[in-house]
Amino acid sequence: MLDKVLRIAELYDFYGALLTDKQQRCIEMHYLGDDSLAEIAEEFRVSRQAVHDILRRGEQLLVEYEEKLGLVERQRRDRETIAKVRACLEALPAETRRLPETDQALELLRQLTDR
Repeated sequence: MLDKVLRIAELYDFYGALLTDKQQRCIEMHYLGDDSLAEIAEEFRVSRQAVHDILRRGEQLLVEYEEKLGLVERQRRDRETIAKVRACLEALPAETRRLPETDQALELLRQLTDR
């Protein structure tokens, strides 16, 4: 269950703005705020089944957006590549690492990977 929550939260970070306002609010309340279906239903004055349907449709859309656009996967690959480049630069001999260009490149990579 935790894996699903993390996955939906990650997808929501990228694609949440593409959902309807109600889907956004339900996902925020359920996955980010840990509210129950009953609590969300009470907030929106709808049935628990309606909340369940809204959540499932929102989740489905998030997954479809990732399948089509692949932004989450692309970010993961980019981070891995950046980490490998950083490791390669850090493995250079000390005299090479003292060059201003190498030092600057390492600092930029640190900024990208230490977020």
